[in-house]
Amino acid sequence: MISFIVPAYNEEREVSSTLAAIRGAASGVSHPFEIIVVDDASTDATPEIAQQAGARVISIRRRQIAAARNAGAGAARGEYLFFVDADTRINRIHVTKAMGALGAGYAGGGARGVMDGFIPLWSRIFLRAFCTLYFGLNLGAGAFLFTTRRNFEAVGGFDEQYFAGEEVYFSLALRKLGRFMVLREPVLTSGRKLRMYPAKEILGTLFIMILGGPRMARSRARLSLWYDGKREGETG
Repeated sequence: MISFIVPAYNEEREVSSTLAAIRGAASGVSHPFEIIVVDDASTDATPEIAQQAGARVISIRRRQIAAARNAGAGAARGEYLFFVDADTRINRIHVTKAMGALGAGYAGGGARGVMDGFIPLWSRIFLRAFCTLYFGLNLGAGAFLFTTRRNFEAVGGFDEQYFAGEEVYFSLALRKLGRFMVLREPVLTSGRKLRMYPAKEILGTLFIMILGGPRMARSRARLSLWYDGKREGETG
């Protein structure tokens, strides 16, 4: 069985489309599947919408994506674990190629990503450079990651010390077990943060993270851009 694990916080605008995309993607694979939405302290209708869409919903109150993914994996029944962010759309190619990689002995993998909607020119230039470097290092992006339960347990899941960059440490841990594949077919993920926040704030946060290294990634207070819960269209 394939377990699709979707961490979610206040994703009522996105989660329905994400779950529909997962169902469409999984329909082309012979394995049975389940979808688990991990609702992490949402204050909107995220859990109700997810239940109506046929997902199994579990609730935590951690406000941390690493913890949400781990909770979903703990509740999952599948041998194969696919982590899909609540604002990300996958298709059949992602599932088919990922299963093929795992069947060929890869320890896990991810996929490149493209942003939906309009994003500012500065962010398009930045993303092109960043993605060339990031995926050139053969690292998985948090929007879509896959592995087996055995490998997930072998690396201890996602490291809950980190409030950002946890997918980097997860990728590196899987790479110690074997080959790691970044699929060429990109997933479609939300570009909302690039529309919501000015370049100075986004680039400044990334710069601080790079300089601060693991210590900074463990500081929730310094990473409010990721954890403040602001949604597109809000001005406060």
